[in-house]
Amino acid sequence: MRPLWKGAISFGLVYVPVKLYKATESKDITFHYLHAKCKTPIQYRKFCPYCQVEVPPEEIVRGYEYEKGKYVILREEDLEGLPQETTRTISLLDFVDLREIDPVYFERPYYLVPDDGGEKPYALLREALRATNRIGIAKVALRNRASLAAVRVYGKGLMLNTMIYPEELRPVQELSELNFEVRLHPREVEMAVNLINTLAAEFEPEKYTDEYRKALREIIEAKIAGEEVEVPARPEAQKVVDLMEALKASIELAKKEEKGRVRRRRKTS
Repeated sequence: MRPLWKGAISFGLVYVPVKLYKATESKDITFHYLHAKCKTPIQYRKFCPYCQVEVPPEEIVRGYEYEKGKYVILREEDLEGLPQETTRTISLLDFVDLREIDPVYFERPYYLVPDDGGEKPYALLREALRATNRIGIAKVALRNRASLAAVRVYGKGLMLNTMIYPEELRPVQELSELNFEVRLHPREVEMAVNLINTLAAEFEPEKYTDEYRKALREIIEAKIAGEEVEVPARPEAQKVVDLMEALKASIELAKKEEKGRVRRRRKTS
């Protein structure tokens, strides 16, 4: 892996030289669009439908649509006076309890590792965060734009998560579909709670897989090998069943699966 960014974490008078790495990578299978006749990749051109010409980069300007079909033009000189973060410092502003932050605010994760000479202050920050069970809320300049971020302990190191600002979160109150009222029988709630408790488990991310991607990869590999591909039939739509009966059946099924897991663990131990 190559570092995306080099800089430092600052909190108080402590200065920690760090490097930033992407913590995730997309495993999605991407496709190229081809011309069916000759199998040539399709080009995407910047084309002006009014002038009927392809537009070169030097003739493209930024336009903000303030009304339908009406634009205000922003040029480079208009943007020069905007406040831009260019410092390579992750400034820790506050230290908060992670449990107080709704996961909806988190965006992309990055690994933070010590740069040359930063091992000791890095370890100091990591252990202080671990001891207080807190995370640091910071401002960081990535791609010449200030981002809100959280710095937290992750395994042997530190992780930085970029965050959205509160104004970027759409109010849930705007969803009219949630303005409904239903009556739940106490027994139904009890059964649902029982089902959740029966299915309760430790979070093991490695046991979850992307079945769609796995199946798609198998189809692609079969086509490469020149094999015939069998497409499974779609399952029939499930009929609406009684809620209480569905809960009872789900609990029984969960109990059977749990007994099976226990037996398998005993055999392997």
